Formats: sequence, structure tokens, C-alpha cells
Amino acid sequence: VLPGDGVGPEVTAEAVKVLQAAAGVLDRPLTFTEGLLGGCAIDTTGTALPDATLERCRASDAVLLGAVGGPRWDDPTAAVRPEQGLLGIRKALGLFANLRPVRVHPALADAGPLRRDLVAGIDLLVVRELTGGIYFGERGRKSDPSGELAFDTMVYTTAEIERVVRLAGRAARARQGRIVSVDKANVLESSRLWRATAERVLSEEFGDLEREHLLVDAASMHLIQCPNRFDVIVTGNMFGDILTDEASVLAGSMGLLPSASLGESGPGLYEPIHGSAPDIAGQGIANPIGMILSAALMCRETLAWPEAAQRIEAAVERVIADGIRTRDLAPPGDTGVSTSELGDRIASAVRARTAVTA
Repeated sequence: VLPGDGVGPEVTAEAVKVLQAAAGVLDRPLTFTEGLLGGCAIDTTGTALPDATLERCRASDAVLLGAVGGPRWDDPTAAVRPEQGLLGIRKALGLFANLRPVRVHPALADAGPLRRDLVAGIDLLVVRELTGGIYFGERGRKSDPSGELAFDTMVYTTAEIERVVRLAGRAARARQGRIVSVDKANVLESSRLWRATAERVLSEEFGDLEREHLLVDAASMHLIQCPNRFDVIVTGNMFGDILTDEASVLAGSMGLLPSASLGESGPGLYEPIHGSAPDIAGQGIANPIGMILSAALMCRETLAWPEAAQRIEAAVERVIADGIRTRDLAPPGDTGVSTSELGDRIASAVRARTAVTA
């Protein structure tokens, strides 16, 4: 468990609470150990990813992560920054694929800015390549006649593209059988390699799927105009980062969305898609559902414990249907329930025999 910074410790505590409830009712003991990552690790050890944390993660079956970063570590000239810990642990654990499901609960179809008829029934999955691309390419600054020149390099290899497209293809085959690969092949050479490789893998190995290629600007437009056209989206690191934040609008709140970061082997890493939200940290108003659903993903994807995943997801559905809301989703003038109160309600629903539905 890596609580991290900002609201990370608050939402992570609720995910652990819900997991403990599932462990109790399903009679499967879980052991939790904590480590430092991000800003809190910098303050304590001087590095964003201490060796002890990485060793602890490698020795675990799975990793829960809250969030990293905040204003106190935001100096862009700092040699050590919290985000280095996040990128570092993804690379060190070989977590090349980030799964970000987006579903809209019927009771929350009016929670976002889009019309109900546009968002009703949305159930899509974004598979984001996680250890390549512009976030990991060569970067730097140097002198230039105009002052300074800064550069960030987007690099992808055939093997990196193949493995994430294969994972996305398998996911689409288990869902509705439709996949869209997103790139910027009209401009970027790295995207031209992406498109050619994705087309080859999908045509040769997943000919049963309905496939499509979209430029990222068109994909971002369609995600708002006609989101139900999507089943599985596979894309690169930066594009996936941006598109899934956009997709959070569909669900009604960024606080609702979970994610799973997976590799070929070893522990998976599970975290909500939101950041550390330092503006509300310590107030007890953060929405823990994204973190709790990340724990459910952990049960399904890494722990081979589908009964717990089903029970947790059903409990979240029930609490939402009952109208229990944190402030981000509460009606105007309603402060909603606290982070811990929502966690208590979900944990109680997990323990209830009626939590699991057919």
C-alpha cells in the first residue's frame, strides 16, 4: 500500500477498509504493508522512489497506490520530483499497460455536463501504453539564440507497440469485439510506426475483431460527441493520459474511475486515475470510489479472486443507487457524506449477503 500524497492516504484507507470487509466475509486473509512514494518519500528519504519501497512492492502480490504530488514539490527546476517516483515504479515493475475502464451508472447519468442520452450505457476500456513514449524519451534543455531550447522525445519500438496492442486485442475479444487504435500518424513518425504495427497485429492475430484507426484529435471529439461508439481504445502513453482524463467527464467525476497497471508478470499496480487533489486534502471530502474500484480490479486481475471483485463492485453500485454521494457528486447545496462515511457504507454493503447480484 503506497498512500502517497494529498488525498491519497484518505482514499487508500477506504480501499483497505473495503478489502478487509471482503476478506472477512469471503474468508481469505489479506496482509497489508505500507511504503513511501512521491512527495512524502522525498521529505523522508530524499528520493521519490526509495529502494525499500521498490523491494517491498516486488515482494507483494499487488500494489495499491493513492496519488503523488502537490504544490510543495512543484518547483519545475527541482532535481527530485514526486512524479519521478510514479514513472520509476511503473518502469521498474515492467508495467507496460494501463487499463482504465469507464462506465456510467444510471443514477449518475445526469451528474456530468453531457446530456443523459449521450452518456447512458457507456462501458468502454482505454488501454494506455505506460512505459514508453514521450514520458520516457530523451529530454533536456540547451542554449539557443532565442534564449533556451527544451525538448522531449517520443520514442516507440515495434515490440512495445505489439505487446500493448495484443493485450488490448484480448480485452476486446472478451468484451464487445470492437477496438480503436488512436495515434497521430498524419504528423508523427512514431505514430506511423504505431499505426502500421497495430494494423499488422490486429489483422493477423485478431481478425475476428472490428477494428478502426483514429487520429487523436478526432478520437477526443468522438469521445464527447458519440462515446457509445467505443468499446476498447488502445493508444500511447501521452494520448492515453489525456483521453482518460477527458473520459472522466462522461462518468460524472474523476473520483469514480479506477485503473490497473499490468506487466508480463509480477505485481500489478492499482490506482484511481485522479491526482493528489491538494486543494481538498485533509478535508475528508474526496471521493474514494475510484480507489475502491481499483481494489476490485486488483482482486480480478492480479489476485484471481473474482468473487471479491464482484462483491465490491456490486456494493459500489448499490451505494450509488441509494443516492449516497460525496461532495463532488452531491446536488447543489448538499455537502454530501465524508470520505470515510462513504467507505463505511460500501464496506457494509460488501458484508451484506445481498451485495452480490446475478
